[in-house]
Amino acid sequence: MKNMITQNSPILEVNGLNVNRNGAPVIEGATFTINRGDYVGIVGPNGGGKTTLLRVILNFLPYTQGFIKLFDTNLTNFSSWEKIAYISQQATNFEEQFPLTVRELVSLGCIKKGRLGRNFTSEDWKNVDNNIEFMGLSNVANRRIGQLSGGQKQRMFVAKALTHKPELIILDEPIVGVDSNAQEKFYKKLSDLNIKHQTTILIVTHDLASVFCRMSKILCINKNVELANITPNLDTTQLLKRAYGEHFHFVFHQHSCEGEFPHEH
Repeated sequence: MKNMITQNSPILEVNGLNVNRNGAPVIEGATFTINRGDYVGIVGPNGGGKTTLLRVILNFLPYTQGFIKLFDTNLTNFSSWEKIAYISQQATNFEEQFPLTVRELVSLGCIKKGRLGRNFTSEDWKNVDNNIEFMGLSNVANRRIGQLSGGQKQRMFVAKALTHKPELIILDEPIVGVDSNAQEKFYKKLSDLNIKHQTTILIVTHDLASVFCRMSKILCINKNVELANITPNLDTTQLLKRAYGEHFHFVFHQHSCEGEFPHEH
C-alpha cells in the first residue's frame, strides 16, 4: 500500500545539524523542515556547503551532530530510497557516442531491485513515453543522447527519474552552462511537475530570478542555513546578504514570469 502523506506533512526534517569536513565546520546548527509539495531553491556562495548538505541528507557523507529524518524516519534507519531521485552535477557527463536513444536511457529508470533481467511491460513503456512527453522530449525520443542540447539532456534525466515515481527530487546545479532560454524551459517543467503531481523538489541553483519567480521556498546556505517562504513581503535583499555577505550587491532584471527579481553580481 502506498505511503499516505498529506499536503504540508514533513518530508525532510533537519535539526541542529553540524557537518565537518577535514576537521573544519562546513554546516553549523542547520534546522529546517521541507514539506510535501514544496519547491525549494537552494542558494549560496560557492564553497558555502550546498552540495555537502545534499550529500549528507542522501547519506553519502557523515554528520557530526544533530538529526535528519526522511519521510518521518531517522536517516540512520531510512531504507525507502526509491522515494527519492537524485540528479547530480555530473549527470550529463557521459560518452557522447554511447549508443542509446533518449527513450532507451529513460527506460533505465524502470529497472528496480528484483527486476534485473526482466523484460519491460507495455505499462513500463507507456510510463516511459508519458514522462518523455511530459518533459517535452517526444520530438527527440529516438535520437541518440549524444545529439541532444544541454537543456534536453537535463530534461531527459528528469524524465528518467520520473519513471519510478519519486516523491522527492533533489537536483544539484543541473543546468550549469545552459543558455537562459533552455534554463527557463527546464524550470518551467519542474514547476509543472511540482504543481500537477505535488512532487517535492530541492534544487541547487545560481539562478536567483527563477528561484523567486517559480519556487515556494528558498534555502540559503553559507555554513549557516536559513529557510524562508517566498512571499511578496519577503525582504530578499537582506536575506541574500546574510548568505552572500554585505559586500554583495544585487541588481534587478525582468523575468518572463513577470515582475522583477534579484540577480547576483
